Amino acid sequence: MYLTNEKKKELFKKYGKSENDTGSTEGQIALFSHRINHLSDHLKNNAKDFNTERSLVRLVGKRRSLLDYLKAKDILRYREIIKELGIRK
Repeated sequence: MYLTNEKKKELFKKYGKSENDTGSTEGQIALFSHRINHLSDHLKNNAKDFNTERSLVRLVGKRRSLLDYLKAKDILRYREIIKELGIRK
């Protein structure tokens, strides 16, 4: 499996407050970004996989919602996470 518990803990430890704080906005954005990158790579090889494409679009929307929330709540944290993950609007 592409996303193990160790990888999740690593993402939450790096971007969240701690590895057990799975509810932090930055941690969720980092997790969604990792999943989006994985699905994008999958779709490069399997262009006709429309269920995965739909899942990818939903994940991008969820991540966008979290980013909008973070932007309204704290613009400095928003800019920092955008810069670290290399996300563009």
